[in-house]
Amino acid sequence: MPYLGALIGPCHGGTPAGMQDRNLALEVVRITEAAALASARLMGRGDRKLADHVAVEAMRRAFDAIDIRGTVVIGEGERDEAPMLFIGETVGAGWHAGAADSPKVDIAVDPLEGTNLCATGEPDAISVIAIADDGQFLNAPDTYMQKIAVGPEARGLIDLRESPTWNLERIAKAKNKKIQDVTCVILDRERHAELIGEVRQAGARIRLIGDGDVSGAVMTANPDSGIDVLFGTGGAPEGVIAAAALKCVGGELQGRLRFRSAEEKARAERMGVKDEHRIYQTEDLAKGDVMFAATGVTKGYLLDGVRFFGDSAKTESIVMRSKSGTVRVINATHHFNTKPKYSWATGLEP
Repeated sequence: MPYLGALIGPCHGGTPAGMQDRNLALEVVRITEAAALASARLMGRGDRKLADHVAVEAMRRAFDAIDIRGTVVIGEGERDEAPMLFIGETVGAGWHAGAADSPKVDIAVDPLEGTNLCATGEPDAISVIAIADDGQFLNAPDTYMQKIAVGPEARGLIDLRESPTWNLERIAKAKNKKIQDVTCVILDRERHAELIGEVRQAGARIRLIGDGDVSGAVMTANPDSGIDVLFGTGGAPEGVIAAAALKCVGGELQGRLRFRSAEEKARAERMGVKDEHRIYQTEDLAKGDVMFAATGVTKGYLLDGVRFFGDSAKTESIVMRSKSGTVRVINATHHFNTKPKYSWATGLEP
């Protein structure tokens, strides 16, 4: 599947001195592949919690093969009452080996973004990881975040404080389109009824999605997806992951926290959130050099899903790095007969 063709640059190598000189994303893509392979075996079986569980376990096992000292700062699962790589959990072979020269990094992870999509066999379920140097990701509370996301052409032209119509006019002008030719991606939720009504009134096209606004945000930077902007309110942790991805390709995400209860607000204050009305820019969410990797679970607009062939399977992944701006598409074939009995690449007993 062609992806961001105009932005794909030459391969950039590196030395293993640390994150600044080492393309860790090319290593951690093995982790998203493992989670995708595990959860894809449960596609359409109606059990989103089990699909998430095997993705988490596959990721945990795969992390043990990567020479990093990673700390999970964005984890997924509390909101869905599902298993997770919990915030504060340490991952990577560097901790076990006690190797002081192993890179110390922040990890933002969603082992299965789109648990419902996987459970029902719908498009665009993915496994995602973003990594940054220690302390560079916003420690986002597990609450909602109002978001707007665009690709490089509209970067610097959007404003979350303005109306969707105002933003659509500027995005259309930047992309040399009529508003009627602009396509928005919006989570299909009751809370978005007014937003959807305004976008329709403005004349723009809409693709409603059932889940997975990280992939929705990344689609805005992919000309082949046909998506120009993401609007709406989704998870705050997913906002950080999406910001990391868009930063790699010159896109933009703005977000504002939306608390659902006094308990969520109090927890956010304990995590250092001082202004609940603050508009977070891309750089506030993901600072410094960041890397992003994602593997498709179900076939979608962003990536092909996992395809099984008896004793093997094929995956499609993207790997992005903000330092170089390089985007790689990786198509891999995995041979299960070379894996151990309980394989991190399958997540299930054969």
